[in-house]
Amino acid sequence: MRVLNNCKFYCCCFPVAHVLPLLKKPGLDRAVLANYRPISDLSTISKVLERLALQQLRPHLLSSSNFDTYQSAYRAGHSTETELLEVFNRVFSATTDKKLTVLVGLDISSAFDTIDHSILLLLRRLHGEFGLTGTALAWFQSYISNRSQFVKLGRHSSAPMSCTSGVPQGSVLGPILFAAYTSPIGDLIRRFGIHHHQFADDTQVHLALRSSDIQNGLTLQADCSAAVKQWYLSRKWTPAQCQQIGSHLPRYIISTTRCYRYCHRCRYYIACQ
Repeated sequence: MRVLNNCKFYCCCFPVAHVLPLLKKPGLDRAVLANYRPISDLSTISKVLERLALQQLRPHLLSSSNFDTYQSAYRAGHSTETELLEVFNRVFSATTDKKLTVLVGLDISSAFDTIDHSILLLLRRLHGEFGLTGTALAWFQSYISNRSQFVKLGRHSSAPMSCTSGVPQGSVLGPILFAAYTSPIGDLIRRFGIHHHQFADDTQVHLALRSSDIQNGLTLQADCSAAVKQWYLSRKWTPAQCQQIGSHLPRYIISTTRCYRYCHRCRYYIACQ
Protein backbone atom coordinates (compact mmCIF):
# COMPACT_ATOMS: atom_id res chain seq x y z
CA MET A 1 0.00 0.00 0.00
CA ARG A 2 2.61 2.48 -1.20
CA VAL A 3 0.42 5.58 -1.59
CA LEU A 4 -0.99 5.18 1.91
CA ASN A 5 2.40 4.45 3.44
CA ASN A 6 3.81 7.66 1.95
CA CYS A 7 0.94 9.89 3.11
CA LYS A 8 -0.15 9.74 6.73
CA PHE A 9 -3.03 12.22 6.64
CA TYR A 10 -6.03 12.73 4.38
CA CYS A 11 -6.02 16.45 3.46
CA CYS A 12 -8.10 18.50 5.92
CA CYS A 13 -9.67 20.44 2.99
CA PHE A 14 -11.33 17.40 1.44
CA PRO A 15 -13.67 16.00 4.17
CA VAL A 16 -16.16 18.85 3.63
CA ALA A 17 -19.07 17.37 1.68
CA HIS A 18 -21.84 19.11 -0.23
CA VAL A 19 -24.87 16.92 0.49
CA LEU A 20 -27.51 16.43 -2.19
CA PRO A 21 -30.77 15.08 -0.72
CA LEU A 22 -32.25 12.76 -3.36
CA LEU A 23 -35.52 10.86 -3.11
CA LYS A 24 -34.95 7.14 -2.57
CA LYS A 25 -37.75 6.25 -4.97
CA PRO A 26 -39.87 8.27 -7.42
CA GLY A 27 -43.26 9.19 -6.04
CA LEU A 28 -42.30 9.29 -2.36
CA ASP A 29 -43.62 12.14 -0.22
CA ARG A 30 -41.17 15.02 -0.54
CA ALA A 31 -42.26 16.41 2.84
CA VAL A 32 -40.93 13.36 4.73
CA LEU A 33 -37.21 13.70 5.44
CA ALA A 34 -36.78 9.92 5.86
CA ASN A 35 -37.61 9.49 2.16
CA TYR A 36 -34.36 11.19 1.12
CA ARG A 37 -30.92 9.66 0.65
CA PRO A 38 -28.02 12.05 1.42
CA ILE A 39 -25.50 11.84 -1.42
CA SER A 40 -22.17 13.47 -0.66
CA ASP A 41 -20.76 15.53 -3.52
CA LEU A 42 -17.02 15.47 -2.87
CA SER A 43 -14.23 17.27 -4.71
CA THR A 44 -12.65 15.71 -7.79
CA ILE A 45 -9.18 15.67 -6.20
CA SER A 46 -10.64 13.91 -3.18
CA LYS A 47 -12.11 11.16 -5.35
CA VAL A 48 -8.81 10.73 -7.23
CA LEU A 49 -6.99 10.17 -3.93
CA GLU A 50 -9.70 7.78 -2.77
CA ARG A 51 -9.48 5.80 -6.00
CA LEU A 52 -5.72 5.44 -5.57
CA ALA A 53 -6.29 4.19 -2.03
CA LEU A 54 -9.05 1.85 -3.21
CA GLN A 55 -6.76 0.21 -5.78
CA GLN A 56 -4.53 -0.87 -2.91
CA LEU A 57 -7.15 -1.47 -0.21
CA ARG A 58 -9.63 -3.62 -2.14
CA PRO A 59 -7.29 -6.51 -3.09
CA HIS A 60 -5.91 -6.44 0.46
CA LEU A 61 -9.40 -6.79 2.00
CA LEU A 62 -10.69 -9.35 -0.51
CA SER A 63 -7.66 -11.58 0.03
CA SER A 64 -8.40 -11.78 3.75
CA SER A 65 -10.35 -14.73 5.15
CA ASN A 66 -12.17 -12.24 7.38
CA PHE A 67 -13.94 -10.61 4.41
CA ASP A 68 -17.33 -12.30 4.01
CA THR A 69 -17.28 -14.65 1.01
CA TYR A 70 -21.01 -14.13 0.51
CA GLN A 71 -20.88 -10.34 0.22
CA SER A 72 -21.71 -9.66 -3.44
CA ALA A 73 -21.49 -5.87 -3.40
CA TYR A 74 -18.47 -3.85 -4.49
CA ARG A 75 -16.58 -6.84 -5.89
CA ALA A 76 -15.57 -7.54 -9.48
CA GLY A 77 -17.55 -10.41 -10.98
CA HIS A 78 -20.27 -10.16 -8.31
CA SER A 79 -23.65 -8.46 -8.49
CA THR A 80 -27.30 -8.78 -7.47
CA GLU A 81 -27.60 -11.29 -10.32
CA THR A 82 -24.89 -13.60 -8.96
CA GLU A 83 -26.45 -13.29 -5.50
CA LEU A 84 -29.86 -14.36 -6.81
CA LEU A 85 -28.33 -17.23 -8.79
CA GLU A 86 -26.64 -18.57 -5.65
CA VAL A 87 -29.77 -18.26 -3.51
CA PHE A 88 -32.03 -19.80 -6.15
CA ASN A 89 -29.56 -22.62 -6.71
CA ARG A 90 -29.79 -23.54 -3.01
CA VAL A 91 -33.60 -23.29 -3.08
CA PHE A 92 -33.92 -25.50 -6.18
CA SER A 93 -31.38 -27.99 -4.81
CA ALA A 94 -33.40 -28.22 -1.60
CA THR A 95 -36.59 -28.76 -3.61
CA THR A 96 -34.93 -31.59 -5.52
CA ASP A 97 -34.00 -33.09 -2.16
CA LYS A 98 -37.69 -32.79 -1.11
CA LYS A 99 -36.96 -30.05 1.40
CA LEU A 100 -38.72 -26.76 2.11
CA THR A 101 -36.80 -23.48 2.15
CA VAL A 102 -37.43 -20.65 4.58
CA LEU A 103 -35.86 -17.31 3.67
CA VAL A 104 -35.71 -14.21 5.87
CA GLY A 105 -34.77 -10.87 4.33
CA LEU A 106 -33.07 -8.38 6.69
CA ASP A 107 -32.51 -4.70 5.99
CA ILE A 108 -31.02 -1.76 7.92
CA SER A 109 -32.37 1.76 8.04
CA SER A 110 -29.83 4.41 6.92
CA ALA A 111 -26.99 1.90 7.25
CA PHE A 112 -24.24 3.97 5.65
CA ASP A 113 -25.05 7.00 7.81
CA THR A 114 -24.93 5.26 11.19
CA ILE A 115 -21.44 3.77 11.43
CA ASP A 116 -20.41 5.19 14.79
CA HIS A 117 -17.10 7.08 14.77
CA SER A 118 -16.98 7.41 18.57
CA ILE A 119 -16.48 3.69 19.18
CA LEU A 120 -14.11 3.43 16.16
CA LEU A 121 -15.10 -0.17 15.45
CA LEU A 122 -14.24 0.32 11.80
CA LEU A 123 -10.63 1.21 12.62
CA ARG A 124 -10.36 -1.68 15.06
CA ARG A 125 -11.64 -4.02 12.38
CA LEU A 126 -9.24 -2.70 9.75
CA HIS A 127 -6.38 -3.20 12.19
CA GLY A 128 -7.35 -6.39 14.04
CA GLU A 129 -9.04 -8.39 11.26
CA PHE A 130 -7.49 -7.01 8.08
CA GLY A 131 -3.98 -6.17 9.29
CA LEU A 132 -3.76 -2.44 8.52
CA THR A 133 -1.09 -0.78 10.66
CA GLY A 134 1.10 2.29 10.89
CA THR A 135 0.73 5.00 8.27
CA ALA A 136 -2.01 3.18 6.32
CA LEU A 137 -4.22 2.89 9.41
CA ALA A 138 -3.50 6.53 10.36
CA TRP A 139 -4.58 7.60 6.85
CA PHE A 140 -7.96 5.89 7.23
CA GLN A 141 -8.39 7.33 10.70
CA SER A 142 -7.90 10.82 9.28
CA TYR A 143 -10.26 9.93 6.41
CA ILE A 144 -13.27 9.10 8.59
CA SER A 145 -12.52 11.64 11.35
CA ASN A 146 -13.21 15.38 11.44
CA ARG A 147 -15.61 15.25 8.50
CA SER A 148 -18.21 17.95 7.99
CA GLN A 149 -21.05 18.51 5.57
CA PHE A 150 -23.60 21.10 4.47
CA VAL A 151 -26.81 20.86 2.49
CA LYS A 152 -27.39 23.09 -0.50
CA LEU A 153 -30.70 23.46 -2.32
CA GLY A 154 -30.75 26.01 -5.08
CA ARG A 155 -29.27 29.24 -3.72
CA HIS A 156 -29.70 28.21 -0.08
CA SER A 157 -27.03 26.48 1.99
CA SER A 158 -27.04 25.24 5.55
CA ALA A 159 -24.25 25.85 8.02
CA PRO A 160 -21.54 23.16 8.05
CA MET A 161 -22.11 20.41 10.60
CA SER A 162 -19.65 17.86 11.98
CA CYS A 163 -20.20 14.21 10.98
CA THR A 164 -19.91 11.95 14.02
CA SER A 165 -21.11 8.82 12.25
CA GLY A 166 -21.31 7.21 8.84
CA VAL A 167 -19.18 6.77 5.75
CA PRO A 168 -20.00 9.29 3.01
CA GLN A 169 -22.45 8.08 0.38
CA GLY A 170 -21.14 9.12 -3.00
CA SER A 171 -17.53 8.57 -1.95
CA VAL A 172 -15.22 6.02 -3.55
CA LEU A 173 -14.04 4.31 -0.34
CA GLY A 174 -17.33 4.38 1.57
CA PRO A 175 -18.86 1.18 0.09
CA ILE A 176 -15.83 -1.09 0.62
CA LEU A 177 -15.32 0.28 4.15
CA PHE A 178 -18.97 -0.48 4.90
CA ALA A 179 -18.53 -4.05 3.64
CA ALA A 180 -15.48 -4.49 5.89
CA TYR A 181 -17.41 -3.09 8.85
CA THR A 182 -20.30 -5.56 8.39
CA SER A 183 -18.14 -8.63 7.65
CA PRO A 184 -18.74 -10.24 11.11
CA ILE A 185 -22.44 -10.73 10.29
CA GLY A 186 -21.56 -13.72 8.09
CA ASP A 187 -19.65 -15.43 10.91
CA LEU A 188 -22.55 -14.79 13.29
CA ILE A 189 -25.08 -16.42 10.94
CA ARG A 190 -22.82 -19.41 10.24
CA ARG A 191 -22.75 -20.23 13.96
CA PHE A 192 -26.40 -21.24 13.60
CA GLY A 193 -25.63 -23.53 10.64
CA ILE A 194 -27.72 -21.38 8.32
CA HIS A 195 -26.83 -20.15 4.82
CA HIS A 196 -26.82 -16.45 3.99
CA HIS A 197 -26.00 -13.98 1.27
CA GLN A 198 -25.44 -10.22 1.42
CA PHE A 199 -25.57 -7.33 -0.96
CA ALA A 200 -24.39 -4.19 0.87
CA ASP A 201 -26.76 -3.82 3.85
CA ASP A 202 -29.35 -6.34 2.57
CA THR A 203 -29.00 -9.83 4.04
CA GLN A 204 -30.88 -12.99 3.03
CA VAL A 205 -30.86 -15.82 5.58
CA HIS A 206 -32.19 -19.12 4.25
CA LEU A 207 -32.57 -22.60 5.65
CA ALA A 208 -33.65 -25.88 4.00
CA LEU A 209 -35.96 -28.06 6.13
CA ARG A 210 -37.55 -31.46 6.10
CA SER A 211 -41.33 -31.29 6.44
CA SER A 212 -41.04 -33.20 9.72
CA ASP A 213 -38.70 -30.59 11.23
CA ILE A 214 -40.40 -27.31 10.34
CA GLN A 215 -40.99 -26.09 13.90
CA ASN A 216 -37.39 -26.61 14.99
CA GLY A 217 -36.15 -24.95 11.81
CA LEU A 218 -38.38 -21.90 12.27
CA THR A 219 -37.19 -21.58 15.86
CA LEU A 220 -33.55 -21.74 14.71
CA GLN A 221 -34.26 -19.18 12.01
CA ALA A 222 -35.92 -16.87 14.53
CA ASP A 223 -32.99 -17.21 16.96
CA CYS A 224 -30.54 -16.38 14.16
CA SER A 225 -32.57 -13.32 13.08
CA ALA A 226 -32.76 -12.15 16.70
CA ALA A 227 -28.96 -12.48 17.07
CA VAL A 228 -28.36 -10.46 13.89
CA LYS A 229 -30.86 -7.83 15.06
CA GLN A 230 -29.02 -7.58 18.38
CA TRP A 231 -25.74 -7.14 16.50
CA TYR A 232 -27.35 -4.29 14.56
CA LEU A 233 -28.67 -2.63 17.72
CA SER A 234 -25.31 -2.88 19.50
CA ARG A 235 -23.86 -0.80 16.62
CA LYS A 236 -26.68 1.75 16.98
CA TRP A 237 -28.37 0.55 13.81
CA THR A 238 -32.12 0.29 13.30
CA PRO A 239 -33.44 -2.86 11.58
CA ALA A 240 -35.80 -1.56 8.91
CA GLN A 241 -37.47 -4.73 7.67
CA CYS A 242 -37.70 -8.42 8.40
CA GLN A 243 -39.68 -10.40 5.86
CA GLN A 244 -40.02 -14.17 5.98
CA ILE A 245 -40.88 -16.24 2.93
CA GLY A 246 -41.40 -19.97 2.59
CA SER A 247 -43.81 -22.89 2.74
CA HIS A 248 -45.90 -24.07 5.71
CA LEU A 249 -45.20 -20.84 7.60
CA PRO A 250 -47.39 -19.00 10.11
CA ARG A 251 -50.41 -17.27 8.66
CA TYR A 252 -49.13 -13.82 9.64
CA ILE A 253 -45.60 -12.40 9.81
CA ILE A 254 -45.07 -9.13 11.65
CA SER A 255 -42.02 -7.06 10.71
CA THR A 256 -40.81 -3.84 12.31
CA THR A 257 -42.62 -1.82 9.66
CA ARG A 258 -45.32 -3.98 8.07
CA CYS A 259 -47.58 -6.97 8.52
CA TYR A 260 -47.71 -9.78 5.94
CA ARG A 261 -50.35 -12.48 5.62
CA TYR A 262 -50.16 -15.70 3.65
CA CYS A 263 -52.49 -15.85 0.65
CA HIS A 264 -53.38 -19.49 -0.09
CA ARG A 265 -54.72 -18.61 -3.53
CA CYS A 266 -51.55 -16.73 -4.52
CA ARG A 267 -49.28 -19.01 -2.45
CA TYR A 268 -47.09 -16.21 -1.13
CA TYR A 269 -47.15 -13.47 1.51
CA ILE A 270 -48.77 -10.16 0.73
CA ALA A 271 -48.76 -6.94 2.76
CA CYS A 272 -51.72 -6.45 5.06
CA GLN A 273 -53.94 -3.52 4.18
